Amino acid sequence: MNFWQFLVDHQSEIFQQTIEHIRLTTLSLAIAILIGVGIGIILTRYTIIANKVIGLVGIIQTIPSVALLGFMLPLLGIGATPAIVALFLYALLPIIRNTYTGIDEVDNSIIEAAKGMGMPDQQILFKVELPLAVPVIFAGVRTAAVTTVGVATLCALIASGGLGEFIFRGIALNNVNMILAGAIPAAALALLIDFFLGLIQEQISKITKPWVIVVAVFIALLLVVSPFIFNRSSTAFKAGFTAEFMEREDGYPGLKRHYGLTLNPVELDPGLMYEAIRTHKVDVISGFSTDGRITAYDLIVLEDDKNYFPPYDAVPIIRRDTLQQYPKLKSTLQNLSGELSDPIMTQLNYRVDYLKEPIKEVAKSFVEQLGLSTQIERRENPDIVIGSKNFTEQYILAQILKIAIENSTNLDVDLRTGLAGTKICFDALVKGDIDLYPEYTGTGLLVILKPNQQTRERILQQPNQVLNFVRKETQKRYDLTWLDPLGFNNSYALMMRRQQAERLGIDSISDLKTYLNQNE
Repeated sequence: MNFWQFLVDHQSEIFQQTIEHIRLTTLSLAIAILIGVGIGIILTRYTIIANKVIGLVGIIQTIPSVALLGFMLPLLGIGATPAIVALFLYALLPIIRNTYTGIDEVDNSIIEAAKGMGMPDQQILFKVELPLAVPVIFAGVRTAAVTTVGVATLCALIASGGLGEFIFRGIALNNVNMILAGAIPAAALALLIDFFLGLIQEQISKITKPWVIVVAVFIALLLVVSPFIFNRSSTAFKAGFTAEFMEREDGYPGLKRHYGLTLNPVELDPGLMYEAIRTHKVDVISGFSTDGRITAYDLIVLEDDKNYFPPYDAVPIIRRDTLQQYPKLKSTLQNLSGELSDPIMTQLNYRVDYLKEPIKEVAKSFVEQLGLSTQIERRENPDIVIGSKNFTEQYILAQILKIAIENSTNLDVDLRTGLAGTKICFDALVKGDIDLYPEYTGTGLLVILKPNQQTRERILQQPNQVLNFVRKETQKRYDLTWLDPLGFNNSYALMMRRQQAERLGIDSISDLKTYLNQNE
């Protein structure tokens, strides 16, 4: 599908996400203007604290956006509210600094002349200082506006909507059309907002009391977006899924068809998704069956009673030319075959996710339990590169593979972890950017190889047949080799808080469908 066809097919979604993005951006920017200009004016009257206040606001800009959203999730939940607060905070610095600087740099002789004419301080502010400072103030506002549009895309990670949804889905699936469908409107929106602010600036320069226009704009924007913020449709039962699960064939689209299940889920970052269910912001999530947070957060895995999810046996997948160049790799990695059971992998994930132990130490302790050495570590001139996806289990597996290889061969290993999604990892492997990474047989079958329906139905619930199929087809199509399974099956799963599931009588996905049908 070409890009234009993609736009036509998804025009309603793009329009909806663009409107959401505009509302998030304009409301947060309007609040930042109202408060930021006010603070900037106050600082010109109390210059002794100006640098300290501006420095304090500047610290906010150093906090990574995703981290700030994560901090807010337990306090404000998911959706538009934490997104607006975060965007408002990021927009404050240029507005406060430029307001303070613009007024502070008004020529003292002009101020003295105004005082000599008998003007009180309030008149001097509104009739002399603010009109002269407008160009500088609006330079800060326009900078804040462009920044806010960009940062707003990240807010899709906490279910606020906006153009970030397409961007993150596209990154997870390596779908360029989807990425562009989010990125191009966001860039155009930034340019349009900057253009309109320029027009407003020209008009305000002609008015003696620019604050009247600022307040009017703020009130108008508030009236426009208040229905979106306070009346956005929400159901009593909320689902939160990752961007990749929302689009994968073995994710929500197939789940909806197989069970007739309609959840209207919101998109969440994988890490924030677990935090959202722990803090009761959502009621069901798409997790992994070996995730350590299942135990830590007292979650229950809903039974897949209609056998929708395929087996996801973890297997290292490697380039065949890498195996030919370093033949000892195969026997080295076979030492790990069958050693990672479901309980063991769950415990390793638990130690990292909940106990906050360093990933490297957790990996080393496991390798040592196998009786293997863990003393050698080399990364100066890597011979091979190991990749991983961007969730805890993959980080751990990559470290385990690295430690095992460096201590059983004379090879140097480098890690490129945190690659966003299956397609990113697999394409990096095909292109030779990485030499191997841990993959799952069900993912290989449904996401990478995508066999016809007859083949899927014939082998889907047979782990050995799935492994044999992905081995044969991946070798034939991509010249890649699936090695022996590591020993655990990390299946996709729907999860709920145990207490809530027991209270509602939900044990399986079919039970969940029945409950939703009864409470529509």
